Amino acid sequence: MKNYSNIAIVASFFGLWMDSFLSTKMQILSGFLLIFTFGILHGANDLLLIKNTNTIKQTNSRFKILAYYVMVVLAGIFLFYIIPQVALLLFIIVSANHFGEQQWQNLEHDFPTWLLLLFHFFYGFVILLLLFNFHTIQVQNIIFKIANVLVPLPYFWIALQVSVGAFLGLSAYFYWKSEKIRKKLLVEFFFLLLFAILFKSSSLIWGFAIYFVLWHSIPSIIDQIKFLNGSFSTTYFVAYCRAAGVYWLISIVGIALIYFIFREEQLFNALFFSFLAAITFPHAVVITRMFGTKQTTK
Repeated sequence: MKNYSNIAIVASFFGLWMDSFLSTKMQILSGFLLIFTFGILHGANDLLLIKNTNTIKQTNSRFKILAYYVMVVLAGIFLFYIIPQVALLLFIIVSANHFGEQQWQNLEHDFPTWLLLLFHFFYGFVILLLLFNFHTIQVQNIIFKIANVLVPLPYFWIALQVSVGAFLGLSAYFYWKSEKIRKKLLVEFFFLLLFAILFKSSSLIWGFAIYFVLWHSIPSIIDQIKFLNGSFSTTYFVAYCRAAGVYWLISIVGIALIYFIFREEQLFNALFFSFLAAITFPHAVVITRMFGTKQTTK
């Protein structure tokens, strides 16, 4: 879909405009609704993507692939149960890299792999830390609920300063080394400014939902459909939703059970993000393989 970023910019400002009309409770409900639809949907077709990557042997049965995938998800959940501090740290690292990889998937591969990974990570980490710094107390409480660790509030600001410095340094290096990336860098700096305004003006869940859906999930769905079908169309999107339907429904049922068992807001938020983490681990690997396959077929 051409010029999707223009649509996302307009939709983001519309979300900011809606922010002035929605109560905090309505922002939270609307945010979760967005996450439950497009947010969960964008990771519900991982099994289909696995079968279409050239790194996976086609002789693997659907059941075997499903079994491996479920085992990784359960391992993530178990990790959160036995050593939540490590699991949460891994979740943040994997999510930051995953967000950066989605945004910078077409970055030239003339650079060393480790440098690209570092660049992806710091871009995504800056986004997360922008969100954290505008909602420090809520984030502090969620981290405490998940990992039983009380992060001092100044640490969020220090981490953001360090990450911004590292990202600016890497950006300056890429700007110097590659002319093709220069326009993209300037555009991405504008997007980061937009995210900062969005996170500052919105509640934690509403701000995260707008970013997660408009700037990550929907672009990811478009990329996945193009990978599976060669192009994007409404017909292919409907087929994508049908293929993902069962796995999407299972995820929604799991989240619903968490809500009905743990209704207290901060506890539910903690368990909800833990659940997202468990399904993020395998999803991030699948998307990395998808992008790798796209690069080798160019």
